[in-house]
Amino acid sequence: MKNLSIAENIAAAQTLPTHFYTEESFFEQSKEKIFERTWHFAGDTEGLRLAENLMPHTILPNFIDEPVLFSRTQTGSLHCLSNVCTHRGNILVDHTCTSNQIRCRYHGRRFRLDGQFFHQPEFDGVENFPSEKDNLPHVPFGVWDDKLLFAGIKPTFSLDDFIGDMKKRLGWLPLSNFKFDATRSRDYLVKSHWALYVENYLEGFHIPFVHGSLNAVLDYGSYKSEIYRFANLQLGFAKSGEDAFDLPKESPEYGQHVAAYYYWVFPNMMFNFYPWGLSVNVVKPLSTSMTKVSFLCYVWDESKLGTGAGADLDKVEREDEAVVEAVQKGIRSRFYESGRYSAKREQGVHHFHRLIAEFMLP
Repeated sequence: MKNLSIAENIAAAQTLPTHFYTEESFFEQSKEKIFERTWHFAGDTEGLRLAENLMPHTILPNFIDEPVLFSRTQTGSLHCLSNVCTHRGNILVDHTCTSNQIRCRYHGRRFRLDGQFFHQPEFDGVENFPSEKDNLPHVPFGVWDDKLLFAGIKPTFSLDDFIGDMKKRLGWLPLSNFKFDATRSRDYLVKSHWALYVENYLEGFHIPFVHGSLNAVLDYGSYKSEIYRFANLQLGFAKSGEDAFDLPKESPEYGQHVAAYYYWVFPNMMFNFYPWGLSVNVVKPLSTSMTKVSFLCYVWDESKLGTGAGADLDKVEREDEAVVEAVQKGIRSRFYESGRYSAKREQGVHHFHRLIAEFMLP
Protein backbone atom coordinates (compact mmCIF):
# COMPACT_ATOMS: atom_id res chain seq x y z
CA MET A 1 0.00 0.00 0.00
CA LYS A 2 1.31 3.44 -0.93
CA ASN A 3 2.36 5.70 1.94
CA LEU A 4 0.67 9.01 2.68
CA SER A 5 2.62 12.10 3.67
CA ILE A 6 1.40 15.67 4.25
CA ALA A 7 3.96 18.41 4.87
CA GLU A 8 3.67 20.19 8.22
CA ASN A 9 4.02 23.61 6.57
CA ILE A 10 0.62 24.29 5.04
CA ALA A 11 2.07 26.84 2.64
CA ALA A 12 4.27 24.16 1.07
CA ALA A 13 1.97 21.15 1.46
CA GLN A 14 0.08 19.12 -1.13
CA THR A 15 -3.37 17.69 -0.34
CA LEU A 16 -4.04 13.96 0.00
CA PRO A 17 -3.39 12.10 -3.27
CA THR A 18 -6.40 10.73 -5.11
CA HIS A 19 -5.50 7.10 -4.46
CA PHE A 20 -6.49 7.52 -0.80
CA TYR A 21 -10.07 8.13 -1.94
CA THR A 22 -10.26 5.76 -4.88
CA GLU A 23 -8.32 2.63 -3.90
CA GLU A 24 -10.23 -0.04 -2.00
CA SER A 25 -7.15 -1.00 0.00
CA PHE A 26 -7.06 2.40 1.73
CA PHE A 27 -10.76 2.21 2.51
CA GLU A 28 -10.39 -1.23 4.10
CA GLN A 29 -7.21 -0.33 5.98
CA SER A 30 -8.90 2.75 7.45
CA LYS A 31 -11.26 0.50 9.42
CA GLU A 32 -8.42 -0.86 11.55
CA LYS A 33 -5.99 2.04 11.38
CA ILE A 34 -8.43 4.95 11.92
CA PHE A 35 -11.90 3.92 13.03
CA GLU A 36 -11.01 1.10 15.44
CA ARG A 37 -8.50 3.40 17.17
CA THR A 38 -10.73 6.43 17.69
CA TRP A 39 -13.99 7.35 19.46
CA HIS A 40 -17.53 7.29 18.10
CA PHE A 41 -20.79 9.02 18.98
CA ALA A 42 -23.19 6.50 20.50
CA GLY A 43 -26.36 8.52 21.14
CA ASP A 44 -27.58 9.82 24.47
CA THR A 45 -28.52 8.53 27.90
CA GLU A 46 -32.28 9.04 27.60
CA GLY A 47 -32.87 5.29 27.38
CA LEU A 48 -30.56 4.65 30.34
CA ARG A 49 -32.07 6.91 32.99
CA LEU A 50 -33.40 4.12 35.20
CA ALA A 51 -31.80 1.14 36.88
CA GLU A 52 -31.90 -2.05 34.79
CA ASN A 53 -32.17 -0.17 31.49
CA LEU A 54 -30.47 -1.83 28.49
CA MET A 55 -29.70 0.00 25.24
CA PRO A 56 -28.00 -1.68 22.25
CA HIS A 57 -25.93 0.31 19.77
CA THR A 58 -23.92 -0.56 16.66
CA ILE A 59 -20.69 1.31 16.04
CA LEU A 60 -20.79 2.45 12.39
CA PRO A 61 -23.26 -0.02 10.82
CA ASN A 62 -22.25 -1.46 7.44
CA PHE A 63 -18.63 -0.43 8.04
CA ILE A 64 -17.22 -1.28 11.47
CA ASP A 65 -20.48 -3.04 12.46
CA GLU A 66 -19.52 -3.59 16.10
CA PRO A 67 -22.54 -4.42 18.33
CA VAL A 68 -22.27 -2.99 21.86
CA LEU A 69 -24.68 -2.78 24.78
CA PHE A 70 -25.08 0.01 27.33
CA SER A 71 -26.48 -1.12 30.67
CA ARG A 72 -27.52 0.60 33.88
CA THR A 73 -27.13 -1.71 36.88
CA GLN A 74 -29.40 -1.96 39.90
CA THR A 75 -27.03 0.35 41.80
CA GLY A 76 -27.04 2.94 38.98
CA SER A 77 -23.59 2.34 37.50
CA LEU A 78 -23.29 2.58 33.72
CA HIS A 79 -21.46 0.01 31.59
CA CYS A 80 -20.72 -0.56 27.92
CA LEU A 81 -20.38 -4.22 27.00
CA SER A 82 -20.02 -6.41 23.96
CA ASN A 83 -23.53 -7.30 22.77
CA VAL A 84 -22.36 -10.74 21.61
CA CYS A 85 -22.92 -13.89 23.64
CA THR A 86 -19.66 -15.53 24.71
CA HIS A 87 -21.07 -19.00 23.98
CA ARG A 88 -21.84 -19.04 20.24
CA GLY A 89 -21.80 -15.39 19.22
CA ASN A 90 -25.52 -14.62 19.21
CA ILE A 91 -26.62 -10.97 19.47
CA LEU A 92 -28.00 -10.59 22.99
CA VAL A 93 -30.23 -7.48 23.01
CA ASP A 94 -31.83 -5.98 19.89
CA HIS A 95 -33.90 -3.12 21.33
CA THR A 96 -33.91 -0.76 24.32
CA CYS A 97 -35.58 -2.49 27.26
CA THR A 98 -35.59 -3.05 31.02
CA SER A 99 -34.32 -6.28 32.58
CA ASN A 100 -32.54 -7.42 35.74
CA GLN A 101 -30.22 -9.65 33.67
CA ILE A 102 -28.89 -10.19 30.16
CA ARG A 103 -30.15 -13.49 28.76
CA CYS A 104 -29.21 -15.08 25.45
CA ARG A 105 -32.29 -16.33 23.59
CA TYR A 106 -30.26 -18.99 21.75
CA HIS A 107 -29.11 -21.32 24.54
CA GLY A 108 -30.09 -19.51 27.73
CA ARG A 109 -26.70 -18.16 28.85
CA ARG A 110 -27.16 -15.39 31.42
CA PHE A 111 -25.11 -12.41 32.49
CA ARG A 112 -25.44 -9.79 35.19
CA LEU A 113 -25.87 -6.20 34.05
CA ASP A 114 -22.16 -5.54 34.58
CA GLY A 115 -21.37 -8.31 32.08
CA GLN A 116 -20.48 -11.00 34.62
CA PHE A 117 -21.45 -14.53 33.50
CA PHE A 118 -23.55 -16.44 36.06
CA HIS A 119 -25.54 -19.24 34.43
CA GLN A 120 -25.50 -21.66 31.48
CA PRO A 121 -27.83 -24.68 31.17
CA GLU A 122 -26.48 -28.10 30.12
CA PHE A 123 -22.80 -27.32 30.75
CA ASP A 124 -22.16 -29.90 33.46
CA GLY A 125 -18.75 -31.54 33.08
CA VAL A 126 -17.20 -28.77 30.97
CA GLU A 127 -13.62 -28.31 32.17
CA ASN A 128 -12.25 -24.96 33.37
CA PHE A 129 -15.70 -23.44 33.19
CA PRO A 130 -16.64 -20.71 33.73
CA SER A 131 -13.56 -18.60 33.04
CA GLU A 132 -12.91 -14.91 32.49
CA LYS A 133 -13.62 -15.44 28.78
CA ASP A 134 -17.23 -16.30 29.60
CA ASN A 135 -17.88 -12.76 30.86
CA LEU A 136 -18.96 -10.08 28.39
CA PRO A 137 -15.99 -7.92 27.38
CA HIS A 138 -16.15 -4.30 28.55
CA VAL A 139 -16.03 -1.71 25.76
CA PRO A 140 -14.31 1.69 26.31
CA PHE A 141 -16.93 4.42 26.69
CA GLY A 142 -17.51 7.89 28.09
CA VAL A 143 -20.31 10.35 28.80
CA TRP A 144 -20.40 14.13 28.39
CA ASP A 145 -22.48 15.91 31.02
CA ASP A 146 -24.47 12.74 31.74
CA LYS A 147 -26.01 13.22 28.28
CA LEU A 148 -23.97 12.35 25.19
CA LEU A 149 -22.49 8.86 24.88
CA PHE A 150 -19.25 7.83 23.18
CA ALA A 151 -17.71 4.41 22.65
CA GLY A 152 -14.56 3.01 21.04
CA ILE A 153 -13.25 -0.40 20.06
CA LYS A 154 -9.60 0.03 21.03
CA PRO A 155 -8.95 3.79 21.12
CA THR A 156 -5.29 4.71 21.37
CA PHE A 157 -6.01 8.00 23.18
CA SER A 158 -8.45 8.97 25.93
CA LEU A 159 -11.87 10.40 25.11
CA ASP A 160 -10.83 13.66 26.78
CA ASP A 161 -7.97 13.95 24.25
CA PHE A 162 -10.67 14.11 21.56
CA ILE A 163 -13.50 16.14 23.13
CA GLY A 164 -11.84 17.80 26.12
CA ASP A 165 -11.33 21.17 24.41
CA MET A 166 -14.97 21.24 23.29
CA LYS A 167 -16.22 20.36 26.79
CA LYS A 168 -14.08 23.09 28.36
CA ARG A 169 -15.09 25.75 25.83
CA LEU A 170 -18.82 25.01 26.07
CA GLY A 171 -19.06 23.83 29.65
CA TRP A 172 -21.61 26.55 30.36
CA LEU A 173 -24.19 24.88 28.12
CA PRO A 174 -26.81 22.79 30.04
CA LEU A 175 -26.51 19.72 27.81
CA SER A 176 -28.64 17.70 30.21
CA ASN A 177 -31.57 19.95 29.23
CA PHE A 178 -31.17 19.34 25.48
CA LYS A 179 -33.94 17.12 24.13
CA PHE A 180 -33.56 14.80 21.15
CA ASP A 181 -35.96 15.74 18.33
CA ALA A 182 -36.64 12.76 16.08
CA THR A 183 -38.81 14.81 13.72
CA ARG A 184 -35.89 17.11 12.87
CA SER A 185 -33.30 14.32 12.67
CA ARG A 186 -32.64 12.40 9.47
CA ASP A 187 -30.10 10.50 7.39
CA TYR A 188 -28.61 11.61 4.07
CA LEU A 189 -26.95 9.37 1.49
CA VAL A 190 -24.08 11.18 -0.19
CA LYS A 191 -22.41 9.78 -3.30
CA SER A 192 -18.86 10.48 -2.19
CA HIS A 193 -15.98 9.21 -0.11
CA TRP A 194 -16.44 9.94 3.60
CA ALA A 195 -13.25 12.03 3.80
CA LEU A 196 -14.42 14.39 1.04
CA TYR A 197 -17.53 15.14 3.07
CA VAL A 198 -15.40 15.89 6.16
CA GLU A 199 -13.06 18.13 4.17
CA ASN A 200 -15.97 20.21 2.96
CA TYR A 201 -17.15 20.68 6.53
CA LEU A 202 -13.71 21.75 7.73
CA GLU A 203 -13.47 24.99 5.78
CA GLY A 204 -15.66 28.03 5.52
CA PHE A 205 -13.85 28.94 2.31
CA HIS A 206 -16.76 27.71 0.18
CA ILE A 207 -19.55 29.50 2.10
CA PRO A 208 -19.78 32.61 -0.15
CA PHE A 209 -19.72 30.42 -3.26
CA VAL A 210 -22.05 27.59 -2.22
CA HIS A 211 -24.31 28.76 0.62
CA GLY A 212 -26.07 32.00 -0.29
CA SER A 213 -28.57 31.93 2.60
CA LEU A 214 -25.94 31.01 5.18
CA ASN A 215 -23.59 33.69 3.86
CA ALA A 216 -26.39 36.22 4.34
CA VAL A 217 -26.40 35.69 8.13
CA LEU A 218 -22.71 34.91 8.81
CA ASP A 219 -19.95 37.50 8.82
CA TYR A 220 -17.55 35.65 6.51
CA GLY A 221 -14.74 38.13 7.12
CA SER A 222 -14.72 37.26 10.85
CA TYR A 223 -14.97 33.49 10.34
CA LYS A 224 -12.05 31.71 12.04
CA SER A 225 -10.70 28.27 12.89
CA GLU A 226 -8.90 26.87 15.91
CA ILE A 227 -6.93 23.62 15.70
CA TYR A 228 -6.64 21.09 18.53
CA ARG A 229 -4.87 17.71 18.67
CA PHE A 230 -7.86 15.67 17.46
CA ALA A 231 -10.45 18.37 16.86
CA ASN A 232 -11.17 21.66 15.16
CA LEU A 233 -13.43 24.59 16.00
CA GLN A 234 -14.87 26.94 13.41
CA LEU A 235 -16.39 30.05 14.94
CA GLY A 236 -19.18 31.65 12.93
CA PHE A 237 -20.06 35.23 13.86
CA ALA A 238 -23.48 36.69 13.09
CA LYS A 239 -24.02 39.78 11.00
CA SER A 240 -25.68 42.71 12.71
CA GLY A 241 -29.31 41.98 13.56
CA GLU A 242 -28.99 38.21 13.06
CA ASP A 243 -29.59 35.65 15.80
CA ALA A 244 -26.65 34.91 18.11
CA PHE A 245 -25.87 33.29 21.46
CA ASP A 246 -26.57 35.13 24.69
CA LEU A 247 -23.17 34.19 26.11
CA PRO A 248 -22.42 34.04 29.84
CA LYS A 249 -19.44 35.83 31.36
CA GLU A 250 -17.50 32.58 31.70
CA SER A 251 -17.49 32.12 27.92
CA PRO A 252 -14.25 33.18 26.15
CA GLU A 253 -16.49 34.84 23.52
CA TYR A 254 -18.51 36.84 26.06
CA GLY A 255 -19.68 40.09 24.47
CA GLN A 256 -19.20 38.77 20.91
CA HIS A 257 -21.91 38.01 18.35
CA VAL A 258 -21.43 34.23 17.92
CA ALA A 259 -23.91 32.59 15.54
CA ALA A 260 -22.53 29.05 15.72
CA TYR A 261 -19.80 26.85 17.18
CA TYR A 262 -18.87 24.24 14.58
CA TYR A 263 -16.82 21.49 16.23
CA TRP A 264 -15.34 18.59 14.31
CA VAL A 265 -13.82 15.63 16.18
CA PHE A 266 -11.56 13.17 14.34
CA PRO A 267 -12.39 11.27 12.31
CA ASN A 268 -16.12 11.63 11.59
CA MET A 269 -18.05 13.54 14.27
CA MET A 270 -19.44 17.08 13.97
CA PHE A 271 -21.08 19.01 16.81
CA ASN A 272 -22.86 22.14 15.59
CA PHE A 273 -24.05 24.37 18.42
CA TYR A 274 -26.65 27.02 17.62
CA PRO A 275 -28.72 29.28 19.89
CA TRP A 276 -31.59 26.76 19.53
CA GLY A 277 -29.49 23.71 20.45
CA LEU A 278 -27.21 21.10 18.86
CA SER A 279 -27.01 19.23 15.57
CA VAL A 280 -24.73 16.20 15.80
CA ASN A 281 -23.59 14.98 12.38
CA VAL A 282 -22.07 11.51 12.17
CA VAL A 283 -20.33 10.64 8.90
CA LYS A 284 -20.63 6.90 8.22
CA PRO A 285 -18.50 5.35 5.45
CA LEU A 286 -20.29 2.80 3.26
CA SER A 287 -17.90 2.48 0.31
CA THR A 288 -15.24 4.48 -1.52
CA SER A 289 -18.06 6.35 -3.24
CA MET A 290 -20.97 6.29 -0.79
CA THR A 291 -21.44 7.81 2.68
CA LYS A 292 -24.36 8.06 5.07
CA VAL A 293 -24.54 11.23 7.16
CA SER A 294 -26.83 11.18 10.19
CA PHE A 295 -28.16 14.53 11.44
CA LEU A 296 -29.26 14.19 15.08
CA CYS A 297 -30.98 17.27 16.52
CA TYR A 298 -31.08 18.17 20.21
CA VAL A 299 -33.28 21.18 20.93
CA TRP A 300 -32.57 23.55 23.82
CA ASP A 301 -34.61 26.67 22.99
CA GLU A 302 -37.55 26.02 20.63
CA SER A 303 -38.25 29.75 20.27
CA LYS A 304 -35.02 30.15 18.28
CA LEU A 305 -35.64 27.36 15.79
CA GLY A 306 -35.74 28.61 12.21
CA THR A 307 -33.46 31.58 12.84
CA GLY A 308 -29.79 32.40 12.30
CA ALA A 309 -27.03 30.11 11.02
CA GLY A 310 -28.95 26.97 12.02
CA ALA A 311 -32.21 28.00 10.37
CA ASP A 312 -32.32 25.61 7.40
CA LEU A 313 -29.91 22.73 7.87
CA ASP A 314 -31.54 20.65 5.13
CA LYS A 315 -30.95 23.34 2.49
CA VAL A 316 -27.30 23.77 3.52
CA GLU A 317 -26.84 20.00 3.49
CA ARG A 318 -28.24 19.66 -0.03
CA GLU A 319 -25.88 22.37 -1.24
CA ASP A 320 -22.94 20.59 0.41
CA GLU A 321 -23.96 17.28 -1.11
CA ALA A 322 -24.00 18.73 -4.61
CA VAL A 323 -20.49 20.11 -4.42
CA VAL A 324 -19.03 17.07 -2.61
CA GLU A 325 -20.52 14.70 -5.17
CA ALA A 326 -19.00 16.82 -7.94
CA VAL A 327 -15.59 16.51 -6.25
CA GLN A 328 -16.08 12.74 -6.01
CA LYS A 329 -16.36 12.65 -9.80
CA GLY A 330 -13.46 15.05 -10.25
CA ILE A 331 -10.91 13.16 -8.18
CA ARG A 332 -11.21 10.21 -10.57
CA SER A 333 -9.91 12.33 -13.41
CA ARG A 334 -6.69 11.13 -15.01
CA PHE A 335 -5.50 14.73 -14.95
CA TYR A 336 -5.86 15.34 -11.22
CA GLU A 337 -3.57 13.95 -8.49
CA SER A 338 -3.59 16.44 -5.61
CA GLY A 339 -3.97 20.16 -4.93
CA ARG A 340 -2.74 22.92 -2.62
CA TYR A 341 -4.18 24.49 0.53
CA SER A 342 -5.29 28.02 1.21
CA ALA A 343 -3.04 28.87 4.17
CA LYS A 344 -5.68 31.35 5.32
CA ARG A 345 -8.86 29.29 4.95
CA GLU A 346 -7.99 25.58 4.87
CA GLN A 347 -6.08 24.97 8.09
CA GLY A 348 -8.74 22.49 9.18
CA VAL A 349 -8.46 20.43 6.00
CA HIS A 350 -4.67 20.38 6.29
CA HIS A 351 -4.93 19.24 9.93
CA PHE A 352 -7.40 16.48 8.96
CA HIS A 353 -5.11 15.23 6.20
CA ARG A 354 -2.13 15.12 8.55
CA LEU A 355 -4.13 13.07 11.05
CA ILE A 356 -5.14 10.63 8.32
CA ALA A 357 -1.50 10.29 7.26
CA GLU A 358 -0.47 9.77 10.90
CA PHE A 359 -3.05 7.06 11.60
CA MET A 360 -2.56 5.30 8.27
CA LEU A 361 1.17 4.75 8.83
CA PRO A 362 2.19 1.12 8.19
